[in-house]
Amino acid sequence: MNPTKTLGAVALACTALSAAAQSSVTMYGSIDQYVNYLKSSSGASLKSLEDGALLRSRWGFRGVEDLGGGLQAKFVLEAGISVDQGTPADATRGFDRQSWVSLGSAAYGEVRFGRQNGSVFGKGNYIDFTARTLGSMVNNFGVPSRFDNDFAYYSPRWAGFQFDVHMAIPETSLGNRAKVLQAAGDWTNGVIRVGYAGLRGKPQTGATVDKDVVYDNYFFNWMYGSGTVYLTYVHSNNNTSSAVSNNAATILGNVGGFNAGTNADLNNFYDIVQISADYNVTPALRVGALYGQIKDKSGRDRGATGGVLGAYYDLSKRTQLVALLDTLRNSANGGWRPAGSAGLKTTFTAPGDINGKTINGLQLGVVHKF
Repeated sequence: MNPTKTLGAVALACTALSAAAQSSVTMYGSIDQYVNYLKSSSGASLKSLEDGALLRSRWGFRGVEDLGGGLQAKFVLEAGISVDQGTPADATRGFDRQSWVSLGSAAYGEVRFGRQNGSVFGKGNYIDFTARTLGSMVNNFGVPSRFDNDFAYYSPRWAGFQFDVHMAIPETSLGNRAKVLQAAGDWTNGVIRVGYAGLRGKPQTGATVDKDVVYDNYFFNWMYGSGTVYLTYVHSNNNTSSAVSNNAATILGNVGGFNAGTNADLNNFYDIVQISADYNVTPALRVGALYGQIKDKSGRDRGATGGVLGAYYDLSKRTQLVALLDTLRNSANGGWRPAGSAGLKTTFTAPGDINGKTINGLQLGVVHKF
């Protein structure tokens, strides 16, 4: 026996075993701060430093372990931060944005368990040039983002098609009927993308208003070479009034919660139609424009129109400058307000500054990813 060859074979075997069982944990995050100026047609105005024009400031850990045979275990623990104040985005949760574990493979897909981004939230990059954040009329309406106790399956992309399905169940005494069901799918050939993302919030057992929360989002992209054209249509009843305005609240929370089946506004639907496009002026500079309408299908005239012009300049791979000029014009009884990736902490709170008013805004900010 040749000792040198034997030792070499052992070393190769050990290297192969090590590669097959590799694991890693990475810390990551983003800091997103912007100066926000808003002016209502009532005459009121606001100036503030806000968090989350594009990416809610956050920090987190992601990990992966190779289990062999193509199978991997993964996890994500992610918490939001209010950087302008140095406080947690949600003081009641250690990891308010995501906390999940998964098993999967590139060939068969991934099964996830825990609090995680939902189907509708996950398609944001395909909705408009803002990635459905500050300036987007779809975002101003409100986007269901993530839910507790969510069981999900994510498929691989087969021949251009990929899908995911979710079911979230409550940890309360709402009965076994209350749950949030989600699904999304899209197909792309690299030039065209078409897809759908939707949600049904099933009401609790014995609901007095026995109707689902509905959110259906259909989208189309044309990647024309120098940028993308985005078309989207949303049909939803996930909106209700509050003491602040006629459209200041959602029935199903944007970041969790379930349908209690007690809100009469489950009967009132809205359609949102939106078109936008962007153009890469240089490899570092991207500009875009958007126009959208929120149409009140109940006849109460609680709609709105709006648009935004935006520019994004990459100082590096990790740091980006943002400039936006936007307008939101409420119908006679519309009570919509601008929103970013994170909700505005300084915003109009008097109904007379919101309902039926036009709100114009200017935002300048910086986003750094690590």
